[in-house]
Amino acid sequence: MGTIKDLRLTILCENVIASLVGIGEHGFAVYIETDYGDYLFDTGSGIGILQNADTFKKDLKKIKKVILSHGHYDHTGGLPQVLSRVGEIDVFCHPSVFDEKYSVTKDKNKIEKKFIGIPQRQLFLEENGARFKFSKVFQEIEKGVYLTGEIPRTNDFEVGDERLCVKSGNNFIKDPLLDDQALVFSTVKGMVVLLGCAHAGIINTLNFIAKKLNVDRFYAVLGGTHLGLVGENQFRRSLEALKDFKIDRIGFSHCTGIEASFILKEKLGLNAFYASVGKVFELE
Repeated sequence: MGTIKDLRLTILCENVIASLVGIGEHGFAVYIETDYGDYLFDTGSGIGILQNADTFKKDLKKIKKVILSHGHYDHTGGLPQVLSRVGEIDVFCHPSVFDEKYSVTKDKNKIEKKFIGIPQRQLFLEENGARFKFSKVFQEIEKGVYLTGEIPRTNDFEVGDERLCVKSGNNFIKDPLLDDQALVFSTVKGMVVLLGCAHAGIINTLNFIAKKLNVDRFYAVLGGTHLGLVGENQFRRSLEALKDFKIDRIGFSHCTGIEASFILKEKLGLNAFYASVGKVFELE
């Protein structure tokens, strides 16, 4: 099964610089090149998207669509900069992407609330060219390119990050992060999965994709896994479950964290790598 013959993913925004060029930031963005056109998955926080695109010679004016994995600032904050280059463009995302998202932390008797949602209002982004395409369902947005929509939570250990909340009236409740979604490419080598943060859980995500597309293996899985920011039980059980999947190559980024990535690399073997700024993934 596969329709895409040529796939090239270039990490434009990420926390780590592993080469002599590029800007690092707490954020994530990937420039996608396929047989059928170029796309952008997430936009980073807005610090490095334009300079890194120029540095790695990726022409943002060529992209046909923007896909947002979820509504946190570190994946969406660079959208105005992207729009300044491309003008009007379809932006695929979940209807909950503009929810009032916060990080709520408790330190002794002090509670700190930090807004971590999309920095700009929807109307402002639309006036600058964003044509939002909201959907909750699994869909093919281009030949061989699938967007998962809402990912069912089907296991009992991927409970997520307790700090991530959404404002409801005057209250802050745990954000269900229904807007979290992944991008999937059906290639001649097999399925390639691109994750934003995998807030739904990397295992829930892969299980959902496997069921939807009737596959039992993945050629590659890349992106943020949030495994560096969850509890020990979720990390351990996710790692064990990952070993049961047939994955040829797996690349960690962003919210996976350096320490967690080292552990995952050690446990998963030579098919695992860190996808830092400027890293290029291609079908082999």
